[in-house]
Amino acid sequence: MHHNKGNFFIAITFLAVVLQFLQPQMASGLTKGKMVTVLSIDGGGIRGIIPGTLLGFLESKLQELDGANVRLADYFDVIAGTSTGGLVTAMLTAPNKDNRPMYAAKDINNFYLENCPKIFPQSSRNNFITKVTSLFGAVTGPEYDGKYLRSLTRELLGNITINQTLTDVIIPTFDIKRLQPVIFSTDDGKENVSKNALLSDICLGTSAAPTFLPAHYFETKDGNGKTRSFDLIDGGVAANNPVS
Repeated sequence: MHHNKGNFFIAITFLAVVLQFLQPQMASGLTKGKMVTVLSIDGGGIRGIIPGTLLGFLESKLQELDGANVRLADYFDVIAGTSTGGLVTAMLTAPNKDNRPMYAAKDINNFYLENCPKIFPQSSRNNFITKVTSLFGAVTGPEYDGKYLRSLTRELLGNITINQTLTDVIIPTFDIKRLQPVIFSTDDGKENVSKNALLSDICLGTSAAPTFLPAHYFETKDGNGKTRSFDLIDGGVAANNPVS
């Protein structure tokens, strides 16, 4: 398919700017000389509109070059997201019935504008003290019960598990009982049955901002049928930048 040079130059220039803003990483692959492209989407509640806007514009420019059916998942080896970025990651990589990304990048902002006031109240996580206070100081319980978010996420992602994503994903969470990060990834989901959780459960975990939403509890089973439990909160407590 022929594309004019003007569109090509615009797309490549914008790609460089957007990737710098969204903290892409270039890492050496396991095979010498192979490069792996990684798109990293930070957390930030309602601020998910910012990467949503940029990703939507980037995808539209790539579509001008490669056709209306291309999606960002076609261009990145790994997409990583924390907190609200984890939900964006899931939307960009979860398969539909035709085994294509369930949502286009342009759909993200409409989703946020419609639902964010109900599920992602803006919180401050500007420093370590704020994070610790959020984690241990919520003696009165979370401000929101999370029912709307649970219902919405279940409807959005259904029974899709993390090993089914159309490109590799990485979504950090934090286990409030074990007091340690838990990192979910497509590769782990394929290799470790107990880490092959529902994508909806992982998103609910990584987006459970302390003091605003309750921790998300769920269980999985390993290959021997042994139960593994998770009590997860916002992955931004440990790694707001999911590839840091």
